[in-house]
Amino acid sequence: MGSDVLTENPIRGDLFQAVEQVLKLTLLEEKLEATERLYKRWQLGEYQLCSAEPPCPIGQAGHPLKPELVPPRKLKRRRLGSPEGHASMLHAIAHIEFNAINLALDAVYRFREMPEAYYEDWLRIADEERYHFQLIQARLVQLGYTYGDFPAHNGLWETAQQTAGDVLLRMGLVPRILEARGLDVNPGIMEKLGSIGDRESVEVLKVILHDEVGHVKAGTVWFRYLCAQRDMDSEQTFEQLVREYVPYAIRGPFYELGREEAGFTKREMEFLRQMDLQARGKPSACIGST
Repeated sequence: MGSDVLTENPIRGDLFQAVEQVLKLTLLEEKLEATERLYKRWQLGEYQLCSAEPPCPIGQAGHPLKPELVPPRKLKRRRLGSPEGHASMLHAIAHIEFNAINLALDAVYRFREMPEAYYEDWLRIADEERYHFQLIQARLVQLGYTYGDFPAHNGLWETAQQTAGDVLLRMGLVPRILEARGLDVNPGIMEKLGSIGDRESVEVLKVILHDEVGHVKAGTVWFRYLCAQRDMDSEQTFEQLVREYVPYAIRGPFYELGREEAGFTKREMEFLRQMDLQARGKPSACIGST
């Protein structure tokens, strides 16, 4: 690896400047190693929550030259039973985990008025996403592929751009909708990979699923904190955000045990079930009816 960007930081105690440097890195291994070091140094007390500069306007986070980023409609659907289809599925997961590193780092960098525990959570989550990426990348390499071998889309980072102006919006939409959706689909992906005998990847996805429940829970904690700060009802606000910002129906099946552990309330789960029923064209009761 090249020079240590965190060591060269002229304002070593400025957490936000250190995070900005890591966020902008484009070389894959450099970014992974810097993300790990960043969290370790935070744990050692080397950074302070202070900055002389406001956050820069959100642009494109640092990412490698590959994969090529294309609109979702241009992504090929590949048969899982083929070697290429198998690798393509794992590559899609790796891409989600890589983007999740940038999303967590940006949650630290962009929002400067939160309690210290907020920064602890999202620095830890960035490092866990780094670990998840490395687990999936290792499986790709074992199959003869690597991250960047297939095109991918930029939808996750586009959501970061859409929520850059409000930390409540970010906490409501990224962990509690995008990452929570990952909880729902993970068991089905494990089943598919198990059906083709890929037990190694199934074990990796078990690790990821366990950790992602904690990530969604962190989003829930900070979403409710922010709602309370603004004297807003968190359940009503969640429903409003879904209706206003999610341009598609959130479909089941839902991983209800994981969502419950991550802090979704009975009312929120009923809201999602009704949305699923409506999307399927089935009769649904009004939320709260008997």
